[in-house]
Amino acid sequence: MSDEAQVQRFRGEVVHQHAADHVDLVFSNAGIGGGPSFVGGRREEWERTFTVNWRGTYNCARTFLRLLIASGDGVLVNTSSVNGFWASLGRGMPNTAYATAKFAIKGFTEALIEDLRTNAPQVRVAVVMPGHVGTDIIANSRRANGMPEPLDMSDAQIEEVIPGEVQAGLISAGMLPKGASADDLRRLLAQIENDFRDKAPLTAADAATIILDGVRSGQWRILVGDDAKMLDAAVRGTPEAAYDYPELAKAAARVRASSRDARETAARVR
Repeated sequence: MSDEAQVQRFRGEVVHQHAADHVDLVFSNAGIGGGPSFVGGRREEWERTFTVNWRGTYNCARTFLRLLIASGDGVLVNTSSVNGFWASLGRGMPNTAYATAKFAIKGFTEALIEDLRTNAPQVRVAVVMPGHVGTDIIANSRRANGMPEPLDMSDAQIEEVIPGEVQAGLISAGMLPKGASADDLRRLLAQIENDFRDKAPLTAADAATIILDGVRSGQWRILVGDDAKMLDAAVRGTPEAAYDYPELAKAAARVRASSRDARETAARVR
C-alpha cells in the first residue's frame, strides 16, 4: 500500500474484474505497528511504519478518488486509531511512528470534508478510530519489521522489542516476575500476541459491523469500542491531562461514572 504503483495496479485489477467504471466504497485499512521511539529506535523501522500507515491511506485516496466521484455516491473510509487522538500506549511505552501516522490520517480525513463538499460533493469521507479489536496486528507488525517468532528471538532482539523501561513497567504491573529472564520475555511476548487477538472486547467482525453501520448512517467520525469512546471523551474533556496518566485515569473514571449514571436514569424513566 505504500507503493503507489502497486495501488494503481490494484485499481486496474478491480475495475477489470468487476467490469466497472466506478467504485462505491474504498476502505483504507492497511497498517502496521512499530517504530515506537523516535529517539532511540531504528530509523528504518520508524519510517517503514509511518510510510505504510500514512502513505497507504494517501495512495488509496489519490488512486481511487476519480472512481469514487464517478459513483455519484461514493464513500472514502480511512482507518485512524485511538492513537490518532492519543499518541501513547501508556507510561514507558512511546508509540511515535504509529501515532504520528494515525494523527495524519485523522487530520487528512477532516481536511477532506470541506474539500469534497466544495469540489466533489458526490463523495463522502469518514474516519474510523478503533480501540482494541482482536486482530493479528501485533504479530503481523513484528513480521513486517523483519523479526522472527517470539520464541526464536535472540536476547538482543527481545531486548529491542521489550526494552528495560517497559520490562520495569510489566514487572510493576505483575505481568513479569522480578529478575525475569530472556525466556520469560519470549513467552510473555508470544502470550501478548495471542491474547491481543483472542481476548479483545471486539472481534474483527464486530468492528466491521460497527464501521459499516456508521457508514450507512452517514457518520463521518466512527469510534469503535467502548474503550475508544471513553478515551476520546477523557482526552477531549481534559486535553492537558492526556499524558498525565493518573489524571487521565481520573478523567476516564469520571466518563465511566457519567455514562453509568445516564444509563441508570434512562432505566428509571423507562
